[in-house]
Amino acid sequence: MSIVVNLDVMMAKRKIGLGELAQKVELSPANLSILKTGKAKAIRFSTLEAICRVLECQPGDILEFDDSTNDNSK
Repeated sequence: MSIVVNLDVMMAKRKIGLGELAQKVELSPANLSILKTGKAKAIRFSTLEAICRVLECQPGDILEFDDSTNDNSK
């Protein structure tokens, strides 16, 4: 089971850079980069809400569930 983060895709579609987005959602560029690269273990709803507000998108545009890595042999 895996959650795929498509933040980089939405940022490209909206033509916004990491630094600008970080400033607008009041996160450090380092923390936003961790989220963007899919290395984050969690995200606060308030952060997700701020990102969606700035990028004018839905949470499902940023987060995706990928069941292809699920191991059903347990």
